[in-house]
Amino acid sequence: MANILVVDDAAFMRMMIKDILTKNGHEVVGEAADGAQAVERYQELRPDLVTMDITMPEVDGIEAIKRIRQIDPNARIIVCSAMGQQAMVIEAIQAGAKDFIVKPFQADRVVEAVQKALR
Repeated sequence: MANILVVDDAAFMRMMIKDILTKNGHEVVGEAADGAQAVERYQELRPDLVTMDITMPEVDGIEAIKRIRQIDPNARIIVCSAMGQQAMVIEAIQAGAKDFIVKPFQADRVVEAVQKALR
């Protein structure tokens, strides 16, 4: 079981991910609606894993990944992207994300990505 921080600017997306994660035995210890909030929550909570939306207002997911990895080089982050965001996904992986999941989320893919990132 992992403690997970869920980051997405859309509340319903956070709910969907939270639902999948909790049904699979993980605990969502915090949520954030943008990248700046994500960095703050990460510092506070030090979760085992972060699910990070890429496209958010103010500070986007890629910038948030860079900032979190400055705080904790071992941070485990999975990127959530919409279809057709390949370039951004590649950028996020280069910034230090471990894996990516695509919206609309498929529960088994989310679980697989989480397990892989926690290994």
